[in-house]
Amino acid sequence: MQKISALIPTYNEEHNIVEAIDSVAWADEVIVVDSFSTDRTIELAKAKGVKVIQREYQYSASQKNWAIPQAKNQWILLIDADERVSDKLRVEIQKTLQKSHQKEAYWIKRQNHFMGKKVRFSGWQGDKVIRLFQRDKCKYEDKNVHAEIICNGSIGYLNEKLIHFTFKDVAHYLEKWDRYSSWSAKDHFDKGQRPNLYHFMIKPAFRFSRDYIIRLGILDGVTGLIICSLSSMGVFMRYLKLKQLVKKQEK
Repeated sequence: MQKISALIPTYNEEHNIVEAIDSVAWADEVIVVDSFSTDRTIELAKAKGVKVIQREYQYSASQKNWAIPQAKNQWILLIDADERVSDKLRVEIQKTLQKSHQKEAYWIKRQNHFMGKKVRFSGWQGDKVIRLFQRDKCKYEDKNVHAEIICNGSIGYLNEKLIHFTFKDVAHYLEKWDRYSSWSAKDHFDKGQRPNLYHFMIKPAFRFSRDYIIRLGILDGVTGLIICSLSSMGVFMRYLKLKQLVKKQEK
């Protein structure tokens, strides 16, 4: 099997880091890419005997693109601290790396959990990410939020899912929601977009209707209602923050 390096970006992830490291402990190299955490993240990571590198955080894609070339192995498995590699996914990855011919990168589906509940629908059922890829063939697109891998080659699919514990509680969700809406607003601002009544009324309503009804969030019960409502509010906040950026520019 070809050797593999596992990368775990972190910032104040003391509640996640040990289990995240344990789920990739089978990799030939494990690197925690920390943004100068102020909790026990570094202490716990070093106690597990993994390599720790630190850099001031700018945005996700920048941090990952800085870390990827520092891995010593050609194959990279990148997981967030709130994700876990199941035994079945580990076996599939190992079998994939034993093949004589591989793709340059692989999509991995995610099984999402929200506040302790498994989410089957609510617009999350198609969630997938490129997390297994060749170091010298791939990098993240230069976006503040929701950046995906740009691959110089072909991309395949794995069957097993990455387990994703999205948010531990509402306060955690709202904290991340605030950051992501700010980054998304900046991306739209840089593209020259200017919000109007359509963005404040139609787009949030459409997001809720799409995820709750068309994408069957209603079948996730109260959890689905919460997810779809917060997602709709996130769209509204994105354009509110975009409007603030536009006003600031006009002054």
